[in-house]
Amino acid sequence: MVLPTADTPLYNHPLPEIEIWLRKLGCEQDKKNLHCWYIKKPSWSAEISLEIEELIVCYFNAGEGKKDLYRSFKYSLSRQDIEAAVFSGP
Repeated sequence: MVLPTADTPLYNHPLPEIEIWLRKLGCEQDKKNLHCWYIKKPSWSAEISLEIEELIVCYFNAGEGKKDLYRSFKYSLSRQDIEAAVFSGP
């Protein structure tokens, strides 16, 4: 399977291709909640949820007072924009 170009909005990617993309970026899918993915980097970790209208990221212990920090990204954003925003960390 070949991904659409990086400037293509995420809503134009079939779900299997989004899953391949997330795996290539080092994410692991939750076995029970298949819409949830986890990523662990040396300086941060997060949960990525593929919701109906947007992708939601929860950076663990990244906010003020070590609270979780949430961000959401509409699927109308390009894959490259989402990748740059999400995987640069909190």
